[in-house]
Amino acid sequence: MFQFFRSLFIRYRKWMIYSFRLGVLLLVMVVLINLIVYYKSKEYCYSRISEVPVSYTAIVLGAKVHSPGKPSYILQDRLDAALDLYQAGKIKRFLLTGDHGQSNYDEVNTMKAYLLDKGVDTRDVFLDHAGFDTYNSMVRAKQVFQVTDAIVVTQDFHLPRAVYLARAKGLNAFGLASDRREYRTINYLRFRELSARIKAFGEVLINKEPVFLGTPIPITGDSKLSYD
Repeated sequence: MFQFFRSLFIRYRKWMIYSFRLGVLLLVMVVLINLIVYYKSKEYCYSRISEVPVSYTAIVLGAKVHSPGKPSYILQDRLDAALDLYQAGKIKRFLLTGDHGQSNYDEVNTMKAYLLDKGVDTRDVFLDHAGFDTYNSMVRAKQVFQVTDAIVVTQDFHLPRAVYLARAKGLNAFGLASDRREYRTINYLRFRELSARIKAFGEVLINKEPVFLGTPIPITGDSKLSYD
């Protein structure tokens, strides 16, 4: 048996060494890119509302909604954190960006209904129906909604990537972590973020085009132009 494995190793030694070196290289790249994304955004991320610089817009990133139109805990916490910013005078407008690519799934109108139910003026709530992922949301915030300065609101695991993308696309962006409870899937989300940061780094590197752009709807203008 020993001789069998020894002969097998000798026969495929070059391939095994090559595969090992390639695996090490890929691992180093994953770690390096994650560190770049994290440290490029770290100084702009906050956990307390009192520490966040005043900005004109809160960019609230979409997340799963439950039928019929009920936000998940992750999304509800993002909305509540953004509402606290609004009530504290830290922001004037909301840009609610998420997935509304299908008629039977609508993150942004669920977000809007939640804020209006809390007493937010409809004139201060803008909807981005084509925020299919974080990259698309940031590109569209800059190019479609003409946002210049913003506070990005999302959970701590997601915040470095979101702020990294926002600043890479030309926004003077800061981030507020919206964690308000323990999330059942947090370990999975943190693990998935390792590959999501690599994707974000690549999108910035190639200056990827968003799925949709469209007619500009300035965040300083009429919010109803963003409604469906």
